[in-house]
Formats: sequence, C-alpha cells, structure tokens
Amino acid sequence: MSDEKLGFSKSVPLIVSAAIISIALGLGLNQVGHGFASRTGEGITVTGSAKVSAKADKAVWPLNAERLAPTQSEAITKVNAAVDAVTRYLTDGGVPASEIEYGSASAYPQEEYVNGSSTGRIISYRASRLITVRTKNVELVSTLSKGIGSLLATGVNVSNYGPQYYVSTLSDLRPELLKEAMQDAQIRAKAIVEATGGSVGSVMSVRSGPFQVTSPDSTDTSAGGFYDTSTIDKTITSTVTVMFKVN
Repeated sequence: MSDEKLGFSKSVPLIVSAAIISIALGLGLNQVGHGFASRTGEGITVTGSAKVSAKADKAVWPLNAERLAPTQSEAITKVNAAVDAVTRYLTDGGVPASEIEYGSASAYPQEEYVNGSSTGRIISYRASRLITVRTKNVELVSTLSKGIGSLLATGVNVSNYGPQYYVSTLSDLRPELLKEAMQDAQIRAKAIVEATGGSVGSVMSVRSGPFQVTSPDSTDTSAGGFYDTSTIDKTITSTVTVMFKVN
C-alpha cells in the first residue's frame, strides 16, 4: 500500500472519532442546559401549620354492669339490679333519663378448669349489661366518673371504661384552620427564599394533611390523623404542604 493511501486510511478513524466526540459534547451540553432549566422552573415546598384550643362539647360514657351467680336466671336478675343501682347513681347525679342508653343483658357459662383443662362442668354464670351515657354536659360526666367509687363501695360491680370527649364543631373549625396554615406556609416560604435573594411566586400545588386532635401540650400525631378522646380540653392542629414557584 502506498504512503498516501496509508495516511488516508489512518485519518478516517480520527475524523470519525472527532465527529463522535463533537456530537457527544453537544448532546451533553444540551442536556446540562435542560437540567438547569428544569431546576429553575421548580419551586420550593414548605409545610405550614395552625392550631387552636378547644373544649369538648359532647361526652360518651360507657359503663358495664356485671354479676356472677350459680344459675343463668339468677345472674340476669342480679345484673339488672346492678343496672338499676347505676341508673339511680346517674339520675341522682343530674343525668336525664333520656341521655342513658341500655344494651341487652347477656350471660355466659363459666366452666371448671383443673390443671388448665376444662372438666366440662359449669360452676357459675357471668351476666353483663352495657349502660351508655350520651350528653353535652361534659363537666357533669367528668364529675360523676371521678366519683363512681362511692357506687362501687356499696357492692355494685360496674366497670368504668372512662368518658370519651368529642368536639362536635370540628367541621366548622376546619376552614379557618386551613386558611391559617396556608398563611403560615407562605410566611415560611418567603423567609427561606428571600434569604437566597429570590422571591416567592404563585402556588403550584397544595396538599392538606390530616387533622390532629390531641390533649393540650401533647406531641401525639398519626399519619392518618389523631383523635384523643380522654380529655375535655383539646388542641386541634391543621397542616398543609404547599409548593410555591420561585422567581
């Protein structure tokens, strides 16, 4: 092969390689440009919150009367007497009869066990009946629940599950709390963006979080929302996650 042809054959791969590198660099710079454009087009995401103190205005108080007796009929008779005693305690304490609900009485056999195994012999029956107070007088229920020991001292067997306190106006509080949470998000976004020399633009997206109803000063939360029913005084918290455009 002549030197001219040999030189030409060596130069072809070099030309092709240079072309490939040139194209690759062009594409790379093009992609880098698009990357910066995408990032400048994005915004900042912040979470705003708002909270308010509230008092429960509805109470649900379940009580369970129980008695044990050798026969089923005697157990039912005794548990009904216990229910009457609980009713007198409630009504004498100021709860209207219309705010007291009664479940049906039930009785279950109690079998004899020897060394962890049932002998098949029934030794007694346990009867129970649920009594539920539903009222808006939450303070009265709180007082009666704390003083139920006086009823137990008379020999009445009743299980006090504790009152459950609810805020019935929660749906009315939601709009204002969401508005305040949105304003809080805007303040936070402005503080962050202005510190970097930018400015907050329009809202790109908003997502409302679940409401958290907790006892005062509690840090309890849940991803699906939290509702503490153990206290009359409550703190209701609302959150929103907002993406703002950055100018």
